[in-house]
Amino acid sequence: MTEPKPLPLPIRTERLVLRRFVAGDLEAYHAYHSLPETARFLPGEAKSYTKSMESVGKYANFVFQNEGDWICLAIEAADKPGLLGEVVLKWLPGCGQAEIGWSLAPEARGKGIATEAAEALLKLGFEVLHFHRIDAKLDALNTASAALCERLGMRRESTQVDKWHYKGQWATEVVYATLEHEWTSRHPA
Repeated sequence: MTEPKPLPLPIRTERLVLRRFVAGDLEAYHAYHSLPETARFLPGEAKSYTKSMESVGKYANFVFQNEGDWICLAIEAADKPGLLGEVVLKWLPGCGQAEIGWSLAPEARGKGIATEAAEALLKLGFEVLHFHRIDAKLDALNTASAALCERLGMRRESTQVDKWHYKGQWATEVVYATLEHEWTSRHPA
């Protein structure tokens, strides 16, 4: 990966705008992050209002310069402002490694929004930030995210039985990934 440079934000796709969070996103963010169904496959429990405030503040002011840093971008429709969800890119330790993730409000699910937003973030990761490898780590029960990874052209690399213990039970981790040269072969300039 090359030296970090300013991120070209906002990112615009055919239907979406990916941008930094703003204070005005708090109510919508809390509305879906306070739901048990949203928290089901996330590490923590459904968020309290205070935890939602902390998250929105952190996401609005992220810095992306070193391993361990995160990009968390708000997703909104290009033709209608308002938070639909978020996509995340975490710079992992190692040479050019990153992890991607997403979370959507219930009304935004099943419409291709996560796929379009995640594809834009993969493009940023490979074409601007020049990561070598980007992966997604999922609970094996999260079939919607597994299908999204497959739509993105990510390959299923591993299944690790009882890898995580969260929310009082063991979970099997499934890892999907793609490499920069695989991305560029599917998305020629």
